[in-house]
Amino acid sequence: MNTIKRIDPRRPFTITADGLRRITLGVAGVAGAMDFAAAGMAHREQPKPRRTIAASQHVMLVAAHADRGALDEHARQTLAAAALIADATTEVVLLVFGEFTGDVAALGADKLIELPMFDRRRFAPVDELNALAACVAAYAPVHVFLPDNATGDGDLGRRYAAAANASVATHVVEIDASHVGAYVRANTAFASRALPEVILLAPNAVDPKLPFVGAGERVAWRFDGESASSGSNVRDLGIEEMDAAQLALEEADFIVSAGNGVSDVPAFERLAATLGAAIGASRVAVDDGKFTRDKQIGATGKTVEASVYIAFGISGAVQHLQGIKDCRHVIAVNLDASAPIAKRANLTVIADAQETIAALNDAAAAARSARGTGAALLNSKAAAEGALA
Repeated sequence: MNTIKRIDPRRPFTITADGLRRITLGVAGVAGAMDFAAAGMAHREQPKPRRTIAASQHVMLVAAHADRGALDEHARQTLAAAALIADATTEVVLLVFGEFTGDVAALGADKLIELPMFDRRRFAPVDELNALAACVAAYAPVHVFLPDNATGDGDLGRRYAAAANASVATHVVEIDASHVGAYVRANTAFASRALPEVILLAPNAVDPKLPFVGAGERVAWRFDGESASSGSNVRDLGIEEMDAAQLALEEADFIVSAGNGVSDVPAFERLAATLGAAIGASRVAVDDGKFTRDKQIGATGKTVEASVYIAFGISGAVQHLQGIKDCRHVIAVNLDASAPIAKRANLTVIADAQETIAALNDAAAAARSARGTGAALLNSKAAAEGALA
């Protein structure tokens, strides 16, 4: 399988540990030398060396929301950008909105500030802005980095830049220690400038693989969210639940997908409904008429970014793997242990897809029955106690 990552041909160079690089027709071209280029050789060494080697004189602050204890790929790229352009006297501090259980040192951060009172499912823009402003006041960073996404970080970065009257660059697609670059005029022109105070990084502008580690120190930093929210006029209306089957695949967080190995489509759909997952399919299953074209996942269909993706009976053609490259956890159920999907999967179950679906449906039915029996016994006991009373 070709491992060269497809890129937008209009995209400028991507920052890596070897400097700014771009892949053109299979050849890596170097745009400029970086101070940390020599550190790229350490990428193949174990263990990786510490990045910071001198006393800290400056700080770069990276802020991002966590999702179930982890940072997504976009947030990791943003953290890597700060770590790569930081010099030996600059400390990289990561501010996480939510709980974080990962290895912060491996991601390049020297210090971690965790704010578990913020949940990604809760909309609290004023509180988050106050927390970010308080952290900036405490650490006085020379630059503040955030992922430019639509899930809270991009909005927070713009709010902070406006409130602090700070210089800002959005949709940044190129960055190094001296400049940032972004498309302007409806992507018809490219503009660059010196690094501003607030940098909102576009996805895939940075290679998150680092040749070094950070200090990884967890800092106990207290933020009084209650007093900060007293003047807020924002009211969170909560999240409206909806049928996962009606959710667009590009927005789904949990997807079960069927391939040629799935013959009983109704059983597969029952399992998806039980798990609360959106339904996807391979091109072969769609061409066979088992699923509609809008369910097709792959380079010629939908590109998905689910946290969990379960592939039943899908061999894993290169087009399908392209469609699931950004999924966080991939589980494959296939009889062929050497299928390409097995190389991409985090967990591979060597079994017949249809038998596995039937077994999961039976297990779900048994669990519902046991729950119903237990509830009935409790209700009967309560009724009897009431009658005796």
